[in-house]
Amino acid sequence: MTGVSVGGAGRHAPGPARAGRLRRWASEVALGARLALTGGREGLLRTALTAVGVGLGVAVLLLSVSVPSMLDARASRIDARDDDRYGSEDITPGDTTVLTLNITTSYRGEGIRGRLVRPDGAHPVLPPGVQALPPRGTMLVSPALRDLLDSPGGALLRDRMPGTVSGTIGKAGLAGPTELVYYTVRDDLVFGQPQVQRIDGYGSRSVHEPLDPFLLMLVVVIFVVLLMPVAMFVAAATRFGGEQRDRRLAAVRLVGADGGMTRRIAAGEAVLSAVLGLLVGAVFFLVGRQFVELFEVARLSVYSSDVRPSLPLLALLVVSVPLAALAMSLVALRRVVVEPLGVVRRAAARTRRRLWWRLLTPVAGAALLVPLAGRRGDFNPWQAIGGVSLVLLGVALLLPWIFDRLVGRLGAAGGLSWQMAVRRLQLSGGSSVRAVGAIAVAAAGTIALQMLFAAAEAEYTEDTGQDMSRVQAVTTVTMSSLSAVPDTAGLDARLKAAGATSVHTYRREMLHQGEDVYVQIAVADCAVLRELAALDSCADGDAFLLERPELAGQEVTTGEEFEHAWTVPAGARTAKARPGPYSRSDIGLLVTPSVAPPPRAEPAFVSYVGLAPGDPDAEERLRNAGMAVNPTMDVTVLRSRAVDNTFAGIRRGLFAGATVTLLLVGLSLLVGTIEQLRERRRTLAALVAFGTRRSTMGWSVLWQTLVPVVLGLVLATALGLGLGGLLLATVDVPFQADLAGIGIVCGIAGGVVLLVTAASLPALWRLMRPDGLRFE
Repeated sequence: MTGVSVGGAGRHAPGPARAGRLRRWASEVALGARLALTGGREGLLRTALTAVGVGLGVAVLLLSVSVPSMLDARASRIDARDDDRYGSEDITPGDTTVLTLNITTSYRGEGIRGRLVRPDGAHPVLPPGVQALPPRGTMLVSPALRDLLDSPGGALLRDRMPGTVSGTIGKAGLAGPTELVYYTVRDDLVFGQPQVQRIDGYGSRSVHEPLDPFLLMLVVVIFVVLLMPVAMFVAAATRFGGEQRDRRLAAVRLVGADGGMTRRIAAGEAVLSAVLGLLVGAVFFLVGRQFVELFEVARLSVYSSDVRPSLPLLALLVVSVPLAALAMSLVALRRVVVEPLGVVRRAAARTRRRLWWRLLTPVAGAALLVPLAGRRGDFNPWQAIGGVSLVLLGVALLLPWIFDRLVGRLGAAGGLSWQMAVRRLQLSGGSSVRAVGAIAVAAAGTIALQMLFAAAEAEYTEDTGQDMSRVQAVTTVTMSSLSAVPDTAGLDARLKAAGATSVHTYRREMLHQGEDVYVQIAVADCAVLRELAALDSCADGDAFLLERPELAGQEVTTGEEFEHAWTVPAGARTAKARPGPYSRSDIGLLVTPSVAPPPRAEPAFVSYVGLAPGDPDAEERLRNAGMAVNPTMDVTVLRSRAVDNTFAGIRRGLFAGATVTLLLVGLSLLVGTIEQLRERRRTLAALVAFGTRRSTMGWSVLWQTLVPVVLGLVLATALGLGLGGLLLATVDVPFQADLAGIGIVCGIAGGVVLLVTAASLPALWRLMRPDGLRFE
């Protein structure tokens, strides 16, 4: 029995030993965390720099994982206020029903959403954000519209508004804080007037169509390109102050720690810095989102309460940042031998970096993207994400290998600042390469995006075919009891008073013959008809057929419901239509007033309007005149090119994200440069003591930043072109390099380097003091 008992104890002995080992490891990790906080001023400064660096990246990542909630919140508010009701004639007037007229206009490129309403009863339904309808002659406006009307820049818009401001619309009724919206009551609204609807409630649930595969590819690449540099910077920030950390670990070895314990202490320090970075990033994020309502990026604005990280993505971020810090710390120690009396860096190993495994990453990414070529209708976004991510990661992995090969061969020729920079890069250029890696990855992705966007712009931007040589705008209005003028003469007078250089207005009618013959009729005097067709002669009583000459003398029907019989003049002559403002003319018959069919009860008028070239307010005055004539008047200012709305929205989103990423890249380089200068403060002080000029040191810092950036951009251009070619093949578009776009990307990266160098000069001057030689 005793033997059995002893044997059992022996079999269970590894359990307590393993538990003790785990407790010891935990205490060693905790020791590393304590050293990061109690290592004196230098240790605290290094920990603070790392926390700030990680925090900047975490704040941007938190913003990115909040994008779904921001878009959902905007969409929910837009759906909740929806008042488009097709088939509203089935709604019976009641105490809560409302007549509404939707007004859409714009001012200096900004869209304005307006609603004219008239309650049917004493308790009308109210749109979200509105507590009560405004008094007659006044309007409720969004805060942004109120501020615009109060500003000097809104003076011209005030003439278009239907009343004075009596209150503001709440957040629940607005897509975003910068949206321009107004509500006003108009007593002369009558059901049956053009575009007037009756509603008994607000809100709908919109059904979003899936993105076109080409646009989906754009969205996928944009997210990868914008987020990968941020993630790389977070990983690089965890290695700030590596030289000081290694000296501290050497001191730990001196008091008896072995190699494993040293690594666990370093891991504790890295994890603590990452956790602090998470907290700092959360603070940056919470503080920054309070100011998000002050900005509109690419015509998108959100409320601060909309900026909420998605919980699954937030959990992934909280877990991945400390793990990334731990992995980066262990990888950094792999090339360092920490001995009790100092640190030995394996410099020889730097020249023996393995190339084969670094090539595997971009090759694997290409292998994922190649099968997608030509399969535009069968697009796998996850496969594309993996392929693009691996190719861009290849930029970061290949850059250190190329850096070692080229920088090691740079000669000693050149000025003193160049020699100092080259020597510094040869001795410890790893930190510079890590900081530049994010720029290289961003540049490679941006070059690929430039190629993809050039192809997308050709596909989603079309030539409108609109002829702007004679006509610069077209207005269309259906006259009703809401109209301030009854006929073409009054309409022309209003438009000319608004500054139009020319106005040619015709009455638009439709004729019907048989089952499928519909022809548009233009009724006007000869001066206007000559603008529509080439006429050899014209007098009142004439008619001209631009199509279907067989209709001459035929009986047809006209009117609102084609209820009136009318005979096309037998003497109608054929004529050739002149090029109109649009690609083709829809008019088939021109008639002068004396032989025209009787007008409808609510006739429609079309005006071709000429605007003074170079007058920035001509369009706005025309819209003001249109609102005064009839709030339903459509004013179309001609444009030579038209862009698909979805594509335009994606492009605006790219500009917004690129702005944030570029700002972070600049801050990351600045923090990294300051951290390197701080670690070299005694060297800098010694150089000053020996008489080195400040300008020499400034140029040296510039070369140290510029050389890795140039190498990174060369590599980024090569891989970016390759990635762009693969993406173009995926959407079945021929390869075409955007050389101008590549030049712009490289120029922006160079500008970032110059700005970072200029921003780091004050820290350099402060460190270049003889008292920096003091050492405790």
